[in-house]
Amino acid sequence: MKKTFILFCVIGIFSLISCSQETIISKKDLPSEIKSYVDTHFPDQAILQSVKDKEGLTLSYEITLDNLTELEFNRKSEIIKIEGKNKLPDSVIPQKLLNYVNNNYSDNFITEWELDDRNQQIQLDNGLELEFKMDGNFLRIDN
Repeated sequence: MKKTFILFCVIGIFSLISCSQETIISKKDLPSEIKSYVDTHFPDQAILQSVKDKEGLTLSYEITLDNLTELEFNRKSEIIKIEGKNKLPDSVIPQKLLNYVNNNYSDNFITEWELDDRNQQIQLDNGLELEFKMDGNFLRIDN
């Protein structure tokens, strides 16, 4: 009986942790840092949709702009991902990455940027994906 109870408790905990809850929120309910980021770097774009995403113990905010650029922020309201079809503003790309692209792929522009625990990735308009260390040093072309 005791083992069965413990088993159900463990299953219940894993069920709660693995659940994802997405909630559409209004712009006024976004953290001020996120609103400021959008206003600073995308002044000509309006927010179409804001989603607060709770997945287990992880919280993120997903923003869609009216030019269909998608922004993702972590629980600290720090930008971690930007995806678009058009050229991203230079102001959202770390300078070292921007310099690398300008020097090596001058005919292309950056359409996506992503930050993970160890590296940064960008995608160019030709579909090429480049990976960089956190300090901005080039690592490799990502296939």
